[in-house]
Amino acid sequence: MTWVQPQIACRFLGGQYWSVLITALVMGVLTPGCISAAQAQGTPYCQQLTQAIAQKDTLRKAAIQGNKDAQAKYKTILAKHATALAQCRRQNWPQNQGIWIRLYPCDARPGALEAVLDKIVNRGYNQIYVEVFYNGKVLLPANRNPTPWPAVLQGSGWDNVDLLDQVIRKGRERGLKVQTWLFSLNFGANYVRRIDRQATIARNGLGQTSLTASTIAGLSVDLGVGNPDEAFIDPYSAQARVDYTDLVRAFSRYKPDGMLFDYIRYPRGSGTASVASKVQDLWVYGEASQRSLLQRALNYKGMELIQRFLSKGFLTADDLKASNSLHPNEQEPLWQGRDPARIAANLPLKQKLALLKSELWQLAVAHASQGVVDFLVAAINSVESQGIPAGAVFFPDGNASVGQGFDSRLQFWERFPRNADWHPMAYATCGKTSCIMQQIQRVLQQAPAGVQVQPVLAGIWQRSAGNRPPLEAQMQALYQMAPSLTSVSHFAYSWQEPGSDRDRKYCSK
Repeated sequence: MTWVQPQIACRFLGGQYWSVLITALVMGVLTPGCISAAQAQGTPYCQQLTQAIAQKDTLRKAAIQGNKDAQAKYKTILAKHATALAQCRRQNWPQNQGIWIRLYPCDARPGALEAVLDKIVNRGYNQIYVEVFYNGKVLLPANRNPTPWPAVLQGSGWDNVDLLDQVIRKGRERGLKVQTWLFSLNFGANYVRRIDRQATIARNGLGQTSLTASTIAGLSVDLGVGNPDEAFIDPYSAQARVDYTDLVRAFSRYKPDGMLFDYIRYPRGSGTASVASKVQDLWVYGEASQRSLLQRALNYKGMELIQRFLSKGFLTADDLKASNSLHPNEQEPLWQGRDPARIAANLPLKQKLALLKSELWQLAVAHASQGVVDFLVAAINSVESQGIPAGAVFFPDGNASVGQGFDSRLQFWERFPRNADWHPMAYATCGKTSCIMQQIQRVLQQAPAGVQVQPVLAGIWQRSAGNRPPLEAQMQALYQMAPSLTSVSHFAYSWQEPGSDRDRKYCSK
């Protein structure tokens, strides 16, 4: 077992490390005050006692069957557990512990949602992040869905079922804060295949879209499973922005406790394509993105060279000669951010071509990443105008430079808005906690003052998963590194409760 300092064990005890108490008691290093506090707490991780869990489970089943007495007692025990959870989380680190969850049509069955939420409370979580837009589907009632995406629940008498409303109401009844969790640039394959939406898809200079390129799917709610439904849109597409704004407004009407935006990036290529090192690797060849990039030119010479650079990936002496011939009244080619005064008038042609190529490459990368940031800013502004807190979910290494190129996701999170919470997904896999902590430390070092950093850890309690240490090991390492953090979340409920998730997915019980 990994050892922690006695004073850390004492502070951390009620919230996370029961095993630390046992070891420390044997070694005689805990103070009497710390032992008393631990005994008063009663359970590790702010979890409910086994007897209380069984009692609540029995009452829930009877209540669903219509037993009036059980319904009253079930309501009482829910309130009791909500109070105990709130008190425990106030007294122990972290004050907010969330879990990510996807709901299924089967959760509309009587008692199904209640069972899921009870399990979450039993495990000591006081926040849930409910996935409401994923795989090109929305968690809205089919008969009240103003978006171009199909509803998760439809047909079989589910057209009027409002599962999002139910989970918010029932979650809050149990003392849970309920936030919504949305995909962003990943609109789903069914969206971009619509005849009237095909122009919105992101394209690179190799003639590919995320549907045809070899890409790596994001981490799935199903451990080790990819996502064939991913399809990324061009963030400069006006149609896509309008549709997404309508989507955000539809969810804002539910007044969740927050709204988190995920997939704020481009797809990640596999193999060598995971690094964008030439302009053709960038997802800037969609209709809207190309048009916007050309509009960054400040004169016709600049526009001419941008167009030629996009088409070939380099410039030649003939390109310069052509631009001079086409626009003889202009001096240097100009575009946003370019200062021709920095270039010596007598610079040799070869060096000038190399410099222009470098500047155009930087312009293209900046343009691609700015589209992502602008898309997020618009979404966050829409949410916060409704008085709902917003959050940005990202990979700490999504903004990495690699040699002369960049991580193909171009997720420059250091430029994300400061008026949103930052949720870095620390999913590194090295069999230890060190690489996970390094990712979080990098974000903490770069986060502007005032930004709330809320790390996301992937794993399972009490056992390793996917070359990741157990959650308690990750939590202990995080507390030792950054005890001032107040919010941490775990990905995902489906990993913690695979049996429950499978049953809910297929209505097998």
